[in-house]
Amino acid sequence: MQIKKSIDRVPGGLMVVPLLMGALLNTIDQIHVPFIMNLLKRLGVAANEAGYYEFFQIGGFAQALFKDGALTLCALFLFCAGSQMNIRVGGRALKKGVILTSAKYMAGVVVGMVWGILSDPVNGFLGLSTMAIIAAMTNGNGGMFAALTGQYGNRSDVGATAVLSLNDGPFFTLMALGMMGANFPLVAFIAVLLPILLGMLLGNLDGDIREFLSAGETLVIPFFAFALGAGMNLSNFLNPEVLLAGIALALMTVIFSGGAMALAFKIFREKSFIAAWAEASTAGNAVATPAAIAAAASVAAGSGLMDVKEALIYQNLVGTATAQISIASISTALLVPIVVILADKYQKRKGIDGKVEFYQSSNKQIDENKPA
Repeated sequence: MQIKKSIDRVPGGLMVVPLLMGALLNTIDQIHVPFIMNLLKRLGVAANEAGYYEFFQIGGFAQALFKDGALTLCALFLFCAGSQMNIRVGGRALKKGVILTSAKYMAGVVVGMVWGILSDPVNGFLGLSTMAIIAAMTNGNGGMFAALTGQYGNRSDVGATAVLSLNDGPFFTLMALGMMGANFPLVAFIAVLLPILLGMLLGNLDGDIREFLSAGETLVIPFFAFALGAGMNLSNFLNPEVLLAGIALALMTVIFSGGAMALAFKIFREKSFIAAWAEASTAGNAVATPAAIAAAASVAAGSGLMDVKEALIYQNLVGTATAQISIASISTALLVPIVVILADKYQKRKGIDGKVEFYQSSNKQIDENKPA
């Protein structure tokens, strides 16, 4: 039936398709269709507190995996993703990775802060929150970056992927919200980041462990995506405001984060800007960030260092922010390859080949693929 190939044709499909499926089924569940409830009742499903019968509330392994497992599966994904973060990278790759990561992060934080100041940090213009903006703009699609730099960039561009993998997950968003005054205690950071740090430690200590856990970076995605969707209503995606907000978020990510990274490359005298535009995307796994932030807020509220009302704000944003980031992820997956192709054509008209390394010491490009 080629189900997997069909999913892969959708930009960010491994995350987006299961998410939408979970949201669709949960929407049907919440409608409380009489014949479905009667069937569930005959099967022995217990009624919930409101007296309804729902197939996402049947208990056992099914409910644990498909409805209640989002945070656990997200944690497993972060652990596996952390194991692939190689701290041993080449000099030029390290330099480019640091430049790109820093510029993308600063662009996301600045845009998020300005958006919140000019409108509202929780429910700003177009319904975009500061959290959603920072989560989407600071986390790039690593797989697409590697593919685009592999085709249009040079070796050090591709090697920068190792550093860029540091923006996977909720850390940068948590750090930015903390700088803006959100009172996340140290234990909240530890609780959310521990899986990443442990995975990174094990992956760098043992190459066999890194290889063993590499499958989990992809395998877990559709499962936690479905569980996240099972906590959402499809109306979140069909809402014109959310759709418009997601597209606006995608455009901001491409224009502002891509522009910031290209400017940073220019400041540091890089000739080719392919890597900068290849990273101007929203990662599919950024969809999990609002849920992770809400989990951190729960920890903070439980420790008494964050007001319960403030924690509820983050928890109530999960559905809308997740939908907006999902739309941004799909949109940037379509936009960024086009932007990279245009950038490559522009550079070649200027005599710059993105596939050839530029060495500042000699002030010229050297094609490492050609014999000396």
